[in-house]
Parts: sequence; C-alpha cells; structure tokens
Amino acid sequence: MKHFDVKRAAPAIAAVAGLLLLAGCLLAPGRFGSELDLRQDGRFAFRYTGELYLLPLAKKPDGAGAFEPEECDDDGETRACTEAEIAAQREDWERSRASKAQGEAEMAKAFLGGLDPSDPKAAQEFAERLRRQAGWRKVEYRGDGRFDVDFAINGTLDHDFVFPTIERFPMANAFVTLSLRDDGTVRIDAPGFGPGGSGMPMQGLMMAAAAAAEEQGGKTTTNLPEMEGTFVVRTDGEIRANNTEEGPAPDPSGQVMTWEVSSAGTTAPTALVQLAPRTAR
Repeated sequence: MKHFDVKRAAPAIAAVAGLLLLAGCLLAPGRFGSELDLRQDGRFAFRYTGELYLLPLAKKPDGAGAFEPEECDDDGETRACTEAEIAAQREDWERSRASKAQGEAEMAKAFLGGLDPSDPKAAQEFAERLRRQAGWRKVEYRGDGRFDVDFAINGTLDHDFVFPTIERFPMANAFVTLSLRDDGTVRIDAPGFGPGGSGMPMQGLMMAAAAAAEEQGGKTTTNLPEMEGTFVVRTDGEIRANNTEEGPAPDPSGQVMTWEVSSAGTTAPTALVQLAPRTAR
C-alpha cells in the first residue's frame, strides 16, 4: 500500500475545506436586529436590519503560506536538494498555487450567480441586485464584504418563507425559515442566528475538513464576522414549543419570544406556533 503523505495532502485538504465552506456559507449576519410578527389568521411581518456579510467579498489571509523546499530522496535515503531541484520545486509550487486560485475563483463565480469576487464592481452589482428584489429598503456597501441593510416584508403565510433569498444565488444559506404545516402550525427556525452564524447545512463536514487541513499544516479562510443581535417573535397564536432562555412573555399583541444572539451562542432559535386551523382541502 502506498504511503499517504499528509504533508503533500494538506494543500488539497485545505482547498476542499475552503470550497465546502464557500458552498455552505455565502452569507453571515453581523450586528443586527430582527423581528417577526405572526398572527393566527396567517398574516405575518418580518424585518431584518443591520449588517449582512457576503463572505466571498471579505478580505482573507493567504492560505498558501510561504514556499518550503522538501528534502530530496535517493533510493530511500534523504539528502539536501540541489539549487536546481529547489528551483523546480518552487516552480511546481507556484504553478499549483495559481491553479488553485483560479479554480476557487471559478467556483466562487458559480455560487455567486456570475459575480466575480475579485472584481471591484462586484459589491455594487450585488447591492443593485438586492435593491431590485421586494423588501430590500436599504443596501449600502461598507467594505470588506459588509453591507448595511434594511429588509422588511409582510403578507399572508400560505406557503413557506425563507430569508434571505438572493436572485441567481443557487445555494444562499438561510438565516430564518418559516415552515407551514397542514395542521396550521408553523415551525420557526433561525439557523443563521445559531453557532457560527452561518446556517451551514454541511457544517460538521466542513469543520472537519478545515480542522484536518490546519492539523496538517494547511490553512483555510474560515473567519466569520462577529455576530451580535436580537431575534424577537410576537404572536397571538399558541406557542407549543420554543428554546428561549426565559420562555414566552406577555405582550399587548399576545405573547413575545426573545433570543439574544451572539457568536458564542450554542443553539439556533426555534419555535413551534399553532395558528388557526387551515380550511380542509
């Protein structure tokens, strides 16, 4: 069996971890406030104000590190490499680094609906794309992947609701989801306000890949912005379950649930609310 060289494999592991993280975590909250008002008759109003990060636009450290020559081998015996051999190693390393950067750039464009993160105009194009969508009252770019936004929308919950949805983004991760059931209950989940602030569906796999890369000397660009905010849900429906610290509290409009959210949090907000039974079909 051929020996597995973990040192040689580290850049590949780091690359896989980076692409997995890119695939599962395009967006992240920063400092924010978010509110949901949910009525028994299905009317709802949702708002998110504060910071929204488009992570591929954020500044990242160079994960490649500095070139380090490897030892040369003659029939199983290691020796110091000649200058020519070191030069050849450096050339291979630089070629591999350039190829990896190009591959990651193409992958990023695919996940970003054609936006090129290296293009100085990408942030403005993303902002304009959001402004065209219903609900986005304010979208201003502040640099380093950070946007100040104000999103508000209302309607009748006769179907599931997800925030945010981004035009031409095939895999935008959800901050908040409302799942409507046939018995009139609504499950509220806020994966984007949970651990890591990313709502990543492949979080375990990605973290394992990133840890493996770092253990073997690779580096991944996994730094997430600091998250700090409040998620408030008001309803006149029956609260059947929730994971707030203090439980529901009385409110002029019924009851209110409040979650204090931070990067140090251990669980994502969730609740189950019974609305008026739906008409049989």
